[in-house]
Amino acid sequence: MAGKKKEDNKKSDSKGKDSSKGGKDGKGKGGADDKSKDKAGGAKGAQSINVRHILCEKHGKKEEALAKLRDGVKFDEVAREFSEDKARQGGALGWKTKGRLAPEFEAVAYGLENSTTGAPKYGEAKTEFGYHIIMVEGRK
Repeated sequence: MAGKKKEDNKKSDSKGKDSSKGGKDGKGKGGADDKSKDKAGGAKGAQSINVRHILCEKHGKKEEALAKLRDGVKFDEVAREFSEDKARQGGALGWKTKGRLAPEFEAVAYGLENSTTGAPKYGEAKTEFGYHIIMVEGRK
């Protein structure tokens, strides 16, 4: 009977590969595929991120910064112009470990995909410090 179950799993896999490998749910092959899913789906398992942000006290100023980003201006250039914090180096906060950022900020940041300042994938958060536009450059 065990052979029959394995054979049924093979039939259910649309690519004809043995889907009984790679985990409890039978999806994936393990190895590199699982790592790419982590990167594409956010920060699964990441314990630290290399993060940048733009901090604005007023909602209107944050909206102006977002408009610049939508127009294609690089994230670090927008951060230098609009950010009201001490991270003057293009909004770079550096590597931050889990639990070291405001919970609202962290929830957004750890859910973002890696991106670059030239083509940022960003999110927004409101904390006690103001309005943040957040992007993540790396994770480990």
